[in-house]
Amino acid sequence: MNKTALILAAALAVLAGVAHAAGAPAPRMESASIDPRDVPSLQRGARTFVNYCLNCHSAKYMRYNRLADLGLGDQQIADNLVLTGRFEATDAGVQYVPTKTGETMQVAMRPEDAKAWFGAPPPDLSVQARVRGERWLYNYFLAFYRDERSATGWNNLVFANVGMPHALWELQGTQKLVATSFDKASDANAAAIAAKGLALVEPTPDHRFVVKTLAPDVPGTMSPAEYRRAIGDLVNFMAYVAEPAKVQRTRLGLVVLMFLGVLFVLAYWLKREYWKDVH
Repeated sequence: MNKTALILAAALAVLAGVAHAAGAPAPRMESASIDPRDVPSLQRGARTFVNYCLNCHSAKYMRYNRLADLGLGDQQIADNLVLTGRFEATDAGVQYVPTKTGETMQVAMRPEDAKAWFGAPPPDLSVQARVRGERWLYNYFLAFYRDERSATGWNNLVFANVGMPHALWELQGTQKLVATSFDKASDANAAAIAAKGLALVEPTPDHRFVVKTLAPDVPGTMSPAEYRRAIGDLVNFMAYVAEPAKVQRTRLGLVVLMFLGVLFVLAYWLKREYWKDVH
């Protein structure tokens, strides 16, 4: 097979994958209330992130000392948010060296170990909020349920057959999948709307429609409302990590627009002065 044929085959494979992904049914999602100006929410999200996410996932484009933007001092960051370190060989032997606040958010787990344990290294979370979207992430953390057929014992209604176990299950508790079959698509869609939460409508080979929803099974340490608030804080912080300067950029953009508005008024007045004799 020549080079042109190989390129054409690769392009067709990519297009087929995109078409398949576009044709896959998407679940009805809950709305996510994310406010990058809510500093207490960002601080709570940072705490959840370093305690539950930073064990496996890195955020290698984010430095700890950037969290000073959230009103945290350098010592507060070092004492409460820097939980990682590394072992280095010295003349006195192997010594544990804690991570400094000027370093990036890395994990101690090696990529080869992660691949052996999980099948693939966990993705870096630096820009996941921009890649996936805040609403997708919010519902993803709500959508885990028990699945004994999975290698990890977990599955996800937003990301089917996900390889990640539910790291926050102690907070949320466990959920079970509820599947209800309908003869008509209209009835299935009506049932999904009536669920007032996460719901997925899937066609079946026998031309029926199944509505998949989640129901509580074993309660966690948080109530559903508390867990949703914690997830909102976590996603809010992930959005901040993906673009720390978003608030400043938005504020600067408004100032620039105001300046251009004033400049427009002055330019229009100058134009009238130049052309008043002509008109």
